[in-house]
Amino acid sequence: MLIRSGCCIFAPVGIYLIKMESIKVIGFDADDTLWVNGSYFSEVEASFCALLAEYMPEKELTAELFRTEMKNMEWYGYGAMAYTLSLIETALRISHEKVSATVIWEILALGRSLLNKPVQLFPGVTDVLPFLQDKYRLIVVTKGDLLDQERKLEKSGLLPFFHHIEVVSEKCESNYLNLINALDIRPEEFLMVGNSLKSDVLPVLAIGGKAVHVPFDTVWQHETAEKPDTPYIEIKSLVDLPRVLA
Repeated sequence: MLIRSGCCIFAPVGIYLIKMESIKVIGFDADDTLWVNGSYFSEVEASFCALLAEYMPEKELTAELFRTEMKNMEWYGYGAMAYTLSLIETALRISHEKVSATVIWEILALGRSLLNKPVQLFPGVTDVLPFLQDKYRLIVVTKGDLLDQERKLEKSGLLPFFHHIEVVSEKCESNYLNLINALDIRPEEFLMVGNSLKSDVLPVLAIGGKAVHVPFDTVWQHETAEKPDTPYIEIKSLVDLPRVLA
């Protein structure tokens, strides 16, 4: 289930308490930070609900789908392929296995369509990355299916800007610490930039790093979180990032 947030306004949360002089490495989330992603899942979810309308109303069906995704998370992780498996399982369960083979094929096609979507970069990405590349080591830290993320990075044309690509099963404190150790830097020398408070901000702040939150207009229910007390920065778009670092 995706939750639509309000208009993003530049909000320098604790900006005067955050010193950026020590930053050596900037990590960027990929989906819904560098390029559009959640909107495509919203489109597929709407089509899925239309296919299964005879079995369950849309609101109830999206809740059932989310329940399936959460149950399957430890087995399948994140990404389009995991999502497609959860779509099929949900369809079979709520129809009591009466859903036709034709509908299952249509669901598979919906899932496959996620792998063929164009990589639509957000405004400013191709201006900000080369500007920052001269001053910092830039890396990607993302969740999801490895093959799909590699494909999107290749299609994006952004690979030359990044020193390192890290695809993790979960963005948790231990994985961030492992990454920081591999990069041979201290936590206070790392800045994470992303659209998720839960994945890109909270765990990084918890280990002593710094974070910039760039909200997107839709947020997956699993990624919702309360704003932390620890100072971080929130900006409207990546265009504002160089100003924050300056």
